[in-house]
Amino acid sequence: MSPEYLLTVLIVCLAPGIGVIYTLSAALGGGLRAGVWASVGCTLATCLHLAVALAGLAAILHTSALLFQTLKFAGVAYLLWMAWTTLRGTGALAVSPEGRAQELRPGRLVWRGVALNILNPKLPMFFLAFLPQFMAPDSLTPTRDLVVLGAGFIGMTLAVMLLYALAAGLMRRAVVENERAMTWLRRAFAASFAALGLRLAMERAA
Repeated sequence: MSPEYLLTVLIVCLAPGIGVIYTLSAALGGGLRAGVWASVGCTLATCLHLAVALAGLAAILHTSALLFQTLKFAGVAYLLWMAWTTLRGTGALAVSPEGRAQELRPGRLVWRGVALNILNPKLPMFFLAFLPQFMAPDSLTPTRDLVVLGAGFIGMTLAVMLLYALAAGLMRRAVVENERAMTWLRRAFAASFAALGLRLAMERAA
């Protein structure tokens, strides 16, 4: 993995997207621990998408309009549902004095992170188009090279998500104690989830 590859991956991972918004909302709603579990869920989804790309299924997804549309609108529906629950205060940004042990169980946080990211059909295509650019044209072990590059991408994804979770966890106390700030944060995150859903709805298989 070259420095250029790692820098490019860092920029890609830092860009706000579904995983970043979910991790921030989870950490602000439930603290650093919730943010860590959300990060794990988002990273697991990245692992699954990489496996799909390596198995060649991304090419099938690229050529099957029906499969692409099915996954896309499932993802849109889930994002809009996340926007609604966040706005109502029953999603990741629901906060109560009791700590919401039921709502913020690790399994649920991980599952939501996986579901939010796995329903984006663009990710396996991204891997298929992005990773080969950093492979040696005359490589005798292309599959191994793809796995190594993918592992670097996954590691960077987890590191960036954890940094976002840490930042949100550190500022959580000041924000949670301000009811007005929490109200606006719910609205902002709900709008972000909805905007990501609408953006996904307009995506086309390239």
